[in-house]
Amino acid sequence: MFTIEHDFDATVVTLVDEGTDTSGPLQEDVTVSAFEDCVTFEQYDARSDSVVRITLSTDQARELTAALNLPEGIYRMKKRD
Repeated sequence: MFTIEHDFDATVVTLVDEGTDTSGPLQEDVTVSAFEDCVTFEQYDARSDSVVRITLSTDQARELTAALNLPEGIYRMKKRD
């Protein structure tokens, strides 16, 4: 399950791990915030009792999106004009 919210300066997607009978323990929710110049991923880490944040540039986020649909290999995205 996931939710999408449009805030003033970002689009926020929250991914909820609903799991399956065979998937093992559930993971904490992941919050993805897409800003004009970057995308952040946040997830609570119970071991450190803190939220872990990863920030990607918009180019890195675009490459990650493409990579999810490609087979194993090395790729370089072409820049748009």
